[in-house]
Amino acid sequence: MTALLPAKPANFSRVTMTELMIPSYANFGGKIHGGILLSLMDKVAYAAASKHSGAYCVTVSVDTVDFLQPVEVGELVSLKASVNHVGTSSMIIGIKVISENVKTGVVKHTNTCYFTMVAKGEDDKPTPVPPLLLETRTDVRRFVEAIKRKSYKKEYGTMLQKIKQTWDQEAISSLLRDQRCELAPELRR
Repeated sequence: MTALLPAKPANFSRVTMTELMIPSYANFGGKIHGGILLSLMDKVAYAAASKHSGAYCVTVSVDTVDFLQPVEVGELVSLKASVNHVGTSSMIIGIKVISENVKTGVVKHTNTCYFTMVAKGEDDKPTPVPPLLLETRTDVRRFVEAIKRKSYKKEYGTMLQKIKQTWDQEAISSLLRDQRCELAPELRR
């Protein structure tokens, strides 16, 4: 049996990464490509998770990536990551992304998301991570919110499995009635 690891405060592993958005990051609409931002979010999540766990970490899920406002070429993007919750080997990392127009000084909140990371040992298997020491009300709120999000995610997955397992033509037809779709004739039976 492994010894219990000492708790680490959330503040220990907080990370901020800032990067200038260059023209090669732009999509066809002239805004920064969402894939670029996702890649940066993955990097900052890894940094926070690795600092907390002291181990190599992998991304196992990404939840609720909301693109709230576009990011422009020439803006500085700062990604702020915090370990919000820990399990045995997993960590939920909260990420807030802000962009700053350096000419005008306008700062905008562009993204919020949650990455679940798992620490890996030398044997490439999940390895225990330290507990999280909650030092502030914000730390407690984030930890509790993560518990709730995990619960809702599990309920949602269960609900989707039920939908996949049961094909009630009448219920599905009712759901689709006011939607912008049509059923092929063979699916109407």
